[in-house]
Amino acid sequence: MKYLLSVLSVTWILLCGNLSLHAEPTEQALIKGSDLGAFYVTKLGGASDDKVDVDDTICYRCKYGSRPQIIVFTRSSDDSIVKLIRHLDELVKSHEQSQLKAFVNVLGDDKNSASDTAKKLASVSMSKLIPLVVPVDHRAGPAAYKLNAKAKLIVMIAKEGKVDSILSLTSSRELDVKQLDDLVAQVVQ
Repeated sequence: MKYLLSVLSVTWILLCGNLSLHAEPTEQALIKGSDLGAFYVTKLGGASDDKVDVDDTICYRCKYGSRPQIIVFTRSSDDSIVKLIRHLDELVKSHEQSQLKAFVNVLGDDKNSASDTAKKLASVSMSKLIPLVVPVDHRAGPAAYKLNAKAKLIVMIAKEGKVDSILSLTSSRELDVKQLDDLVAQVVQ
């Protein structure tokens, strides 16, 4: 009898485990007001004066502390991302007094490919103030953030370590720079 109960218990656990493994992916978990947790990245280019060497692993979210910050996650490397990085350089420079910071996370299934993409984006964009990085969890981004897996571009704007706004786009070309500027203006006041 004990054997039968053990077999049934194990079977039940395996069934429940399989059900949770096949659940639909969750939508983005972070919302306005959510705390931004720490996550580690490898710097691959850009921001040459930030005292972080290329290939160093760091938590930029932690380094920037409670300062206003723009955290970008991209699965794309097209011209619109290059334009975004250049625009971020301008935004950070123009809001220097507010200590606005930004960094761009390149996501991808293959870490080497994501790293090559980040290096290429840093070179092509000629980023002066924006680090280009690959998160340790290069496939999905930080687990606690539960990023929308369908989004090609996610832009988070934060202040005092909390999410102020999130843009989650299925194409990087959907980004409205004016909207981004307006959202940034709200956190640097």
